[in-house]
Amino acid sequence: MQSTKFHGTKVTLIGDQIGVGDSAPVVTAIGTDLNNVSIGGPRDKIQLIVTVPSLDTDTCAAETRRFNEDVNNLDICETTVVSMDLPFASERFCTTSGIENLTVVSDYLDKSVSKAYGVLMADNKLIGLSARAVFVIDRSGVIVYKEIVEEVTSEPNYEAALEAIKLAR
Repeated sequence: MQSTKFHGTKVTLIGDQIGVGDSAPVVTAIGTDLNNVSIGGPRDKIQLIVTVPSLDTDTCAAETRRFNEDVNNLDICETTVVSMDLPFASERFCTTSGIENLTVVSDYLDKSVSKAYGVLMADNKLIGLSARAVFVIDRSGVIVYKEIVEEVTSEPNYEAALEAIKLAR
């Protein structure tokens, strides 16, 4: 079983155990406009999928803003941030934070993204939320980079994710 930590305490992650070299599962989440948004699988662009517990935390908000800036000039990549926030809260966050270069979706309905990517927290105070993780998927739909952040309150390795995107061309 994979795991992360919340304030130093181990948190078990449940769902499919996928990794680098595996096909990225095609799953659906809910967009801020309440429409279905499909992620994973083969695409015309490289995909950066970022899972976070909630945009209503300082770390998740900072991470989303940072990726929004970092992917601004990367026309080879489409970025999706997945949280358990309701679509209404996600839309408000995007509007107030100036998020324009990536898509924010909610996994609240059936947690299909979190389960398919193996990042659903199964215990501790954050049970039912997504762990902080980053996946880079090449155009053929294969995962070429994966990071499950060791401590859910910490930010990911931005440079490694961006380098994986550039190498996935």
